[in-house]
Amino acid sequence: MPLAVCATPIGNLEDVTLRLLAELRGAGVILCEDTRHTRRLLERHEISGARLLSYHEHNEAKRTAELVPRLVAGERVALVTDAGMPTISDPGTRLVAAARAAGVPVTVLPGPSAVETALAASGLPVERYAFVGFLPRGASAVAELVRALRDTAVVAFESPQRLPRTLRTLAADDETREAAVCRELTKLHEEVMRGTLREVALRFAEPPKGEITLVLAPSARSRGSVEDDVEASLRAVAHLVDAGLPRRRAAEIVSNLTGVARNTLYRRTL
Repeated sequence: MPLAVCATPIGNLEDVTLRLLAELRGAGVILCEDTRHTRRLLERHEISGARLLSYHEHNEAKRTAELVPRLVAGERVALVTDAGMPTISDPGTRLVAAARAAGVPVTVLPGPSAVETALAASGLPVERYAFVGFLPRGASAVAELVRALRDTAVVAFESPQRLPRTLRTLAADDETREAAVCRELTKLHEEVMRGTLREVALRFAEPPKGEITLVLAPSARSRGSVEDDVEASLRAVAHLVDAGLPRRRAAEIVSNLTGVARNTLYRRTL
């Protein structure tokens, strides 16, 4: 049996597919970031008898070692997270890689995504975009990362507690850049506030409640010198690596978005 990587609702528990429900009903074990959270989804759709097993960042290595032999033996395993797609800013990459290395097929059940939902809800112009996961904690690191990606739309996750400071930091660097703060997407109190960075920083002067997805439009600012672009791109690669992305992948992403050669970014950040 293949390992089933399952996208789950990002908020509204009705946002499920028939395929997901069938997989959850048939799985021998469901790997959950938080078993309590997954149990609410199962109860909402009247799925009983499922065996839930915790699988999160603190036990990912141990669980992977335990589960690969079971997958090889043919056990039906479904991997979910609290919201969205496993492996995308959530646990799962280690298990997927280990399963493939052991010759176990992997199938992905697509579904809700906060990234695409926020992009669509923002109404901002998007021809291409960079998803950077959770923003770095340091104010200067945030500013440098976003500055390096000023010619493309950017989608990021941010904690509600850090959001006011992040918006102030970004507004200080480029207050006219358009942005959208998407809060509690698909939930009862969903809010999408769009404006310039200065406007959204004023709106969220205090930490809001709920899950936050931030969307930035491409900046209207003109580009600086070539060397400025290279230096900003190098810093962007370094920040993505610090956030957990492999260096080659980080260099590839920033190269595609900025035009700076991938090999240059990789070598100069070693």
